[in-house]
Amino acid sequence: MPAPTSIRLPARSSAAVEDYLERILELINTKGYARVVDIAQSLKISQASVTNMVQRLDAEGLLKYEKYRGLALTTAGEALARNITRRHQLLTDFLKLLGLDDDVIYHDVEGMEHHISPPTVRAIEALTEQLQRHPALLVKVRKDIDEN
Repeated sequence: MPAPTSIRLPARSSAAVEDYLERILELINTKGYARVVDIAQSLKISQASVTNMVQRLDAEGLLKYEKYRGLALTTAGEALARNITRRHQLLTDFLKLLGLDDDVIYHDVEGMEHHISPPTVRAIEALTEQLQRHPALLVKVRKDIDEN
């Protein structure tokens, strides 16, 4: 797990920006590159919408974009994308520990990940680490969840 402070995002970061950066990093990690068409297919939105956002992210210094070519995350964009990905994974891991269904986890993480405060992320991170270190406590928690 990363240090809790590494999960903080700049105030200017919106849910849409976070979704784009997260998806771009995922595409780069899997395919080696990310193009507008790939992002559009992945997010199930129009290429025109993606082009507009990519131009905005370029203007904000989060990526470098050349029309009709690929794009690359800047150092700042990659750092932000990695933090978003870590936060997403932390929330997923936490809910999995609690024994929730994968569909529920996916839906809930997509809803929570953009609205959760840094102090809450740190609290969930600490709780996740404690539950992983103390299986007996995790068993008790899961039993309580199942009984309610």
